[in-house]
Amino acid sequence: MVFPSPHHPLQVATAGEALIDLIQEADGRMHPCDGGAVYNLTRALGLQGVGTLYLNPFSSDRFGRGLARGLYCAGVSLAQPVPVHQPTSLAVVGIDSQGKASYSFYRDGVADRQVNATQMNRQCAQHSLLSVVATGCLALVNEDREKYLPWLQAQRAAGLLLAVDANLRPAIVPDMAAYRASVMAALSEAHLVKVSDDDLVTLGFVHADPLDAARALLAQTQADWLALTLGPQGAVLLARHGAAWHATEQQPVTVADTVGAGDCFFAGLLTALLERPAFQAARCANDLALDAQDVQHILSRAVASASLCVQQTGCVPPTLPEVVARVAQMPPLFKVL
Repeated sequence: MVFPSPHHPLQVATAGEALIDLIQEADGRMHPCDGGAVYNLTRALGLQGVGTLYLNPFSSDRFGRGLARGLYCAGVSLAQPVPVHQPTSLAVVGIDSQGKASYSFYRDGVADRQVNATQMNRQCAQHSLLSVVATGCLALVNEDREKYLPWLQAQRAAGLLLAVDANLRPAIVPDMAAYRASVMAALSEAHLVKVSDDDLVTLGFVHADPLDAARALLAQTQADWLALTLGPQGAVLLARHGAAWHATEQQPVTVADTVGAGDCFFAGLLTALLERPAFQAARCANDLALDAQDVQHILSRAVASASLCVQQTGCVPPTLPEVVARVAQMPPLFKVL
């Protein structure tokens, strides 16, 4: 399968899992959906108009061809357009009565894990306009640490902004201590960290107030910014210097399921960040300074992106016009914490 050039100049490189979510329906049947946290993020970025380079390969099997087609249709560029013979990863997804998803993964010898740091660094170096690299979730498991951590370290040294979503999956790992250490090593390289309240608990930050837990995590990294998602309670953007802003929907959202909600949130956040003059003016990631107006713009887009996602089954990322329209019609409620 041959893909044309990307629809937009490349600004973001993503690396991490691409898989098929087998979502269990009420009658017991499994409904296959394109998925994987980093795949969802990548597709969502493309649909919101961000020139995005995906670094992992796809399988030559039917699922892999469909995943590759999904990114192409979203305007994403594939760093490895030639498929590999390894099969596509699978995840079995259970949905509880509140629409919250749980996952079981089948990940041994699969296509998206056929990467290494040297190759990814070379791929990024070929695109001079890249300004952000993003990863998270299954890329942070200890078994793949030697693939992704040196890549993150090299990209940080090159001056790119590192955005890392913890998005923990504790059910898949045999050694939680090693998993936590691997996740923390990646978060420690990031300029922008994203976590959920559940992620904080899994990482051992068990403060009564999730915001206190988020501050404690931020203090253990080099990050300047931390985005904390709180499910139906909205999200917080926390600055290293202590300021924090909270945004939540004004009206309850009808939830079909939460598959991909955090990924769409992250895509909305990064898309909006790339638009801000403060980001465009920064000479490197360490120069990034956001004011209250920047934060309101960024959090509004992120919350709207997640809200649009959860109203559909599986991860169906919204387009940029859909996100902009939702913010215009129903802007989130903001408060400074």
